[in-house]
Amino acid sequence: MKLFIPELLANAEAGFWFPPQSSTVAENVDSVYFFILWVCTFFFVLIVGLMLLFMIKYRYRPGVEAVKTNTHNLTLELSWSVIPTLLTVVMFWVGFTSYLDMRTPPAASYEISVVAKKWVWAFKYPNGWIESELHIPKGENVTLTMASDDVIHSLWIPAFRTKMDVVPGRYTQEWFNATQAGTFPLMCAEYCGQKHSEMITNVVVHETRGDFDKWLQNASDIHKNKTPVEAGEYFYKSRGCIQCHSLDGIPKNGPSFKGLFDSERKFTDGTSRIADANYIRQSILEPQSQIVTGFRPIMPTFKGQLTDEDITAIIAFIKAQK
Repeated sequence: MKLFIPELLANAEAGFWFPPQSSTVAENVDSVYFFILWVCTFFFVLIVGLMLLFMIKYRYRPGVEAVKTNTHNLTLELSWSVIPTLLTVVMFWVGFTSYLDMRTPPAASYEISVVAKKWVWAFKYPNGWIESELHIPKGENVTLTMASDDVIHSLWIPAFRTKMDVVPGRYTQEWFNATQAGTFPLMCAEYCGQKHSEMITNVVVHETRGDFDKWLQNASDIHKNKTPVEAGEYFYKSRGCIQCHSLDGIPKNGPSFKGLFDSERKFTDGTSRIADANYIRQSILEPQSQIVTGFRPIMPTFKGQLTDEDITAIIAFIKAQK
C-alpha cells in the first residue's frame, strides 16, 4: 500500500532526508515514514497553535471578567478521539503489511550466508567463496541468512531501507532487491564493542547477472591470480585480521604481525612456543588454546571459513612482515 507524499521527498534521487531509494521496498518504507511525519507535524502545529491562541485570548487582565465557555462538546470530543484513532489504525496497517513483506523472503531468491564477528562481515556465496564486501546482481531477489560468532550485531543498508539483527545461537534473514547499480555503505547498527564504528563495508550492486557471475568467478580464483603473500594480504584485510593485528609493531587487540614469525611467544599459562607455521595455523583455527600474555581471549575461530591453502597464504604474508 503506497501513500501520497510530496514529490520532492518521495523522489528516489532527491537524497535530502535519506540516501537514494535503491531497493524495491525503499519507497514503501519512506512513504510510511513521511505519512507519520506529516500527520505528527500537522497535529503539533494545530495543537500548539491553538494553545498559543487560547493563552493570548483568555489571558488574565485586571478588570476583565473571565469568559464563560462550554464545558462539554460531544462533536468536538468525538472528533479528537475518532480521527486520531483512525489515523493510528492506518499507520499500524501500512507499517505492519510493509514489515511482513520485508520479513518474508521470496521463494525464488539468490541466497548468501553471512557471519558477523567483532568487527567484520563475512559473506559466503553458494560456491563457497567468502568476501568482506557484499556483491549482488541488480534486479534480483537476494536473501541473507545470518549468524553471529560472538555478540549481537545488526546488518543495516541505509540505501535499501533494510536492517536486521544478527544474533548468536540462531539464524536471522534479510532480503532485498536492488534497483540501482553502484556501491552502497553497509554497517552494523547494534553497538558491539570497542570497534563497532569500524564495522563498515560496502554493497556492490552489479548491473547484470553476467557481470556478477564474472566477478564471482574471478574473485574465487584468488590463489591463481595472486602470489601467496598477496593472497595472504587479501585474507588479512577481508577476514578482519587488520582490526586487531597491526603491521607496524604496535600491539592492538592482538599481537602485531611485524616480526611475529619465528619469534618466541609467551602464554598466560606460563608456557612458551616459537611462532612457526604450525603455531599460526593453530592460532587461526583454535585461538583460545594458547593466549599470549598481555592479551585478552577475544579472537574468534576461523575453522570452516578458511581452507588449508588460505591459511598457507596467511602464513606467507605474516612471514613477510619482517
